Amino acid sequence: MRTRRSILGGLAGAAALAVPLRAQPAPPPSPRSAPEPAARTIPSTGEAIPAVGLGTWITFNVGNDAVLRDECTAVVAAFFAAGGRLIDSSPMYGSSQPTIGHALAKLDHPAALFSAEKVWTSSARNGRPQIDQSLRLWGVPRFDLVQVHNLLAWEAHLDTLLDMKAQKQLRYVGITTSEGRRHAEIEAVMSGRPIDFVQVTYNPVDREVERRILPLARERGIAVIVNRPFREGELTRRLAQHPLPAWPAEIGAASWAQLVLKFIVSHPAVTCAIPATTRVDHVRENLAAAAGPLPEEPLRRRIAEQLGRL
Repeated sequence: MRTRRSILGGLAGAAALAVPLRAQPAPPPSPRSAPEPAARTIPSTGEAIPAVGLGTWITFNVGNDAVLRDECTAVVAAFFAAGGRLIDSSPMYGSSQPTIGHALAKLDHPAALFSAEKVWTSSARNGRPQIDQSLRLWGVPRFDLVQVHNLLAWEAHLDTLLDMKAQKQLRYVGITTSEGRRHAEIEAVMSGRPIDFVQVTYNPVDREVERRILPLARERGIAVIVNRPFREGELTRRLAQHPLPAWPAEIGAASWAQLVLKFIVSHPAVTCAIPATTRVDHVRENLAAAAGPLPEEPLRRRIAEQLGRL
């Protein structure tokens, strides 16, 4: 039988989910024993959130399969047990939203949750109804953060989101892009609109945002969420072909994934990275990457150079 990861990987580009094969349920999470992940402050308010969150693109798009939904619930439970808070999703992510809602309901709606959602529709008129639908699917009274996904109809949606924020119907407003697209437009929005968050792709081999977007975020007091830290697994799969050298142990990195995450969250402009995973052991490993020492600039350069060569 194909593994759950290979099944879901093959669905990455699908607009709608086919019925997935069933997988064995994940083991129950163990109580937290590791140190809590390092926190980062949101510049616009000073609120602290852990430097590693949880993405749901592809991994939580499991349809109505009860076994796979419960497996995702085990991932969410382990995430909170390890000190996590920020969970990110989008209407674009198939069944990820109801999967999150299922997990939160099973876990009695953990108070630690920092909910990060997106609006993704070309219709300005449909923005607010879509957000209301997302609230119902999550089963939460309001979102902490709503972002305009991939800048789709961003002018109108930002007006809606800023109005909702003024009415205390959400707490933070943001914009997103991925895979290095539309960076010039992202910079223009960051410079001209009062947003709290920007979400971009960043890792040791995708570093374009270091040139303008990350410095601008620090200058403007905008929090940064990093998506696709592992290039949807492509980066860690390629690195896994090589043995992990001894020197990452100096900063507590026991795997390539931890080394990548330590590089990302050690950048002073980065607030939170959101790796997605289907596995309880991986979510614990990801949170642990932010709990130990982080590389300073000379070691960050070494990481980027060596991983770039590999």
